[in-house]
Amino acid sequence: MPAHPQPQPPTVELSTSRLADCDTAVVAVGFTRTGDDYTLPASADEALGSVDLDLFDLLDRAEAKGTAGETVRHEVFGADSLRTVVLVGLGDLSGQDYRRAGAALGRKAKRTAAVATSIAALADDKDVEALVEGLVLGAFGFHRTSGGGEEPTATDPKVVLTDIAKRDVKRLTAVVDRAVARAKASWRARAFALTPSNEKGPVRLAEWAQEAADRADLEVDVWDEARLASDGFGGILAVGRGSAYESRFVRLDYAPKKANRRTPRVVLVGKGITFDSGGLSIKPRDAMMTMKRDMTGAGVVIAVMGALKELQIPVAVTGLVASAENAVGAASMRPGDVVTHYGGRTSEVGNTDAEGRLVLADALAYAAANISSAVVVDIATLTGAAKVALGTTLGGLYANRDGLAEALLRAGGSAGEPVWRLPLQKEYEPLLDNTFADATNAAGGPGSITAALFLQHFVGSGPWAHLDIASVGDSPKDAYEYTQGATGFGARLLLRWLADFTTP
Repeated sequence: MPAHPQPQPPTVELSTSRLADCDTAVVAVGFTRTGDDYTLPASADEALGSVDLDLFDLLDRAEAKGTAGETVRHEVFGADSLRTVVLVGLGDLSGQDYRRAGAALGRKAKRTAAVATSIAALADDKDVEALVEGLVLGAFGFHRTSGGGEEPTATDPKVVLTDIAKRDVKRLTAVVDRAVARAKASWRARAFALTPSNEKGPVRLAEWAQEAADRADLEVDVWDEARLASDGFGGILAVGRGSAYESRFVRLDYAPKKANRRTPRVVLVGKGITFDSGGLSIKPRDAMMTMKRDMTGAGVVIAVMGALKELQIPVAVTGLVASAENAVGAASMRPGDVVTHYGGRTSEVGNTDAEGRLVLADALAYAAANISSAVVVDIATLTGAAKVALGTTLGGLYANRDGLAEALLRAGGSAGEPVWRLPLQKEYEPLLDNTFADATNAAGGPGSITAALFLQHFVGSGPWAHLDIASVGDSPKDAYEYTQGATGFGARLLLRWLADFTTP
């Protein structure tokens, strides 16, 4: 890996000091707007009284609307330490609004040594969690420039949450720690996805899995190509056949401290295509530019597994990563080839660019045959059709149990990673029919639904959900808690769901 340092998440501290007493270069105050009236906390007057600044006049002149994440910045001259005042819109004070406000401050924090804000003082615990997630995620950065990035960043960014009552410090410390752990999982998933493909073949994913195992005391098992062949992982091997990088299958296992025979086990499965050229059914040039992130599902699973111990997730979790590079080479998988998956089911390759379902099929079949689980959830940047259906703000959700779907929908809403349930429509099953194999991997439209139907044949009869995150795998611009590029979508959703897990 390159030696140049990467941006780091900010430290988030709680302080019982008043905002007025904080010796920081940047002070941030939240505000709301109702009609033509602005509302500001009393701490704002106390903090800024010495600099003779009329905040209401400042908001009026800026024509501030009060939308979540909106910022009005004012430079202060002549003060001893205070140099910048930032007014941050809090919208309607929803959890998502606090997250967006936090993200706006996170962007400020990564450019300066310290930011102090009183926003958390008037928020409830759930809103503090959302605020802190935004603070961390808004500060995200990733680069491979020799000069250290496009803009200056603080070496050790810090955000101080002020005006916290002493009686609340212990409780809120736990709240902040949970939020930081979830946000850091998203941070890692983004960094994994943004790492260029010349630095990350499937072996690198296995190394990241080992790092997660070391961090969270997980058991880890890795299949190399010889073992994949002997155990019958035909989908993974077929997809990776044309690549200079060897394919890998990784299993990670977590058990909570008080696990026993009655502790339910959840299986998470991630698609780990470290670059997707489309294979011989090659993609258009522009469509390849984001394909280094076609392992986002696997990156999310690895990041989630690495956060389980810190978050004290109460259920046992197995993470499975099916990883290959879909390259063009003399040995590449061809249209018309028949692939034999783990467990024996076969697929004819109708399109080598429908490779994700081939590797996921192996992993799902392995889980069904070898792991006694309460539920299986797979996550993948699987189909462009999901983006056509849902745009770029919603992930696709399929589930064979209503209760499971409802739990994931709730978790996505709480996490700020919303998903929309799509149907496992039986009427489209005949599109999978094939003359030479059990199914084709290119059943056609509706593409996201037929891909989910293809996967359903490998999961057995137990509860299963499929998250198609191709629609939300990338952000085209800096927006709220996302920066331009890979989003790591799904890490916070899954961690919220696991924390509140109930058997479907």
